[in-house]
Amino acid sequence: MNQDNLGGTLPKRALVFLNAKARSGGDGSAAAALDVLRQAGMTLVEPAQDERPFREIIREYASQVDLVVLGGGDGTLSDSAAALMEADLPLGILPLGTANDLARTLTIPTDITAAASVIAAGKLRAVDLGEVNGQLFFNVASIGFSADLARSLTAAAKKKWGKLGYAIAAFKLLRQSRPFSVDIEHDGVVERVRTVQVSVGNGRFYGGGMAVAADAAPDDGLLDVYSLEVEHWWELVALAPSLRRGTQGRWKKVRTFQSTGLTLSTRRPHDVNADGDLASKTPATFRIHRKALRVFVPSAPAA
Repeated sequence: MNQDNLGGTLPKRALVFLNAKARSGGDGSAAAALDVLRQAGMTLVEPAQDERPFREIIREYASQVDLVVLGGGDGTLSDSAAALMEADLPLGILPLGTANDLARTLTIPTDITAAASVIAAGKLRAVDLGEVNGQLFFNVASIGFSADLARSLTAAAKKKWGKLGYAIAAFKLLRQSRPFSVDIEHDGVVERVRTVQVSVGNGRFYGGGMAVAADAAPDDGLLDVYSLEVEHWWELVALAPSLRRGTQGRWKKVRTFQSTGLTLSTRRPHDVNADGDLASKTPATFRIHRKALRVFVPSAPAA
């Protein structure tokens, strides 16, 4: 694990974005979190909310600030990744999304006041970024069942139902799931498989707590890959506990490997889901950017 402790040299000018839900919330948690940062000696730069993507605003302010604090979900973080990497600005995370899988991987507390204290403490960890067809991702990108799920679960449904929305949509899609053929090219070989899903992980968690592999790490320079080569929908139900633990590789019908790059090709284009949002279509070429971004993390794992 690559970490630096900024301690007394903690940057003082923080570009802060909070999603609209956090700003309008009545529990005061957003205000309390920002107070924690101010008490740590930071000057908060809070641009007026507009329709531009966060990545554009980050690029505009990059030379004027020392770090970026994002309050949102995995999609917001993924969308901002390229601008953060270009600017070489440390990232502070206030988990305000539906799944918050990157925060889970990095053991950042889901309570945003506690998460703000993590930023104030100044411990940094250099993490990798995955890339698929030019789109960066922190957690996992995949084709098949999970991409179908992302397509069916609208933003409105995510907001209304939260994690329950994932479960409802997954149940509806489960019995419609059918295997399809994929050519997996990696490390000088091409494997043709029949699968319902191929997932490529940079971090450990995705989909609200599913694990790409029990020992996957966001700073090991490797992509963790698994392919679910089952024939019947009920086999996915049986696999569910293993998918939560990241032990699906023990099943005979699950192919797993690690690589620094690969390409997935299909006869017909399939959607690619990256960090919960549809990013592109197959053929999908993956690579990894090692130690691409510094993120504030707890000094010890959260309880």
